Amino acid sequence: MSSTPLRIEHVALYTADLEATRDFFERYFHATAGPLYHNPTKQFRSYFLTFPGGSARLEIMTRPALLPSATADSLGYAHIALSVGSPAEVDALTDRLRHDGYAVLSGPRTTGDGYYESVVAAVGGLTIEITV
Repeated sequence: MSSTPLRIEHVALYTADLEATRDFFERYFHATAGPLYHNPTKQFRSYFLTFPGGSARLEIMTRPALLPSATADSLGYAHIALSVGSPAEVDALTDRLRHDGYAVLSGPRTTGDGYYESVVAAVGGLTIEITV
C-alpha cells in the first residue's frame, strides 16, 4: 500500500424508494445529493449523498425487484451511525423523528461502551444510529 492514509470513500445501500430515502437524509441529516445517475440498461438509479463536515459519502441505489433482507440480524448491513455533535442534538433529532412518525428502537441512552445514542427505524427499513 502507498503512504496515503486509508479512508472509507463511500458506503452503498439499496432502497426500494430512492427519492424518499434521499429526502429522509436531506431533511434530517442535512445531506446533499449529487446528480441522479441512471443506467437504463441495468434499470439502476443512484445518488451519492455528502454530509456536512464528513469525508465519507453514502450511495443510495435502487433497481426493480429488490429482495428484502432475511432479518434485521442477518449478515451484511446492520446500521448507519451518524454523529450529530452533542447529546442535546441526539435528543432533539430523536424527538423530531418520533414526532414525524419514525419508530425509535432504542434510546436516547448511554450504551455499555459509553456511547450516547438512539436508534431509529428509518425510511425503507433502514436502521439509523444517531450518536454524539
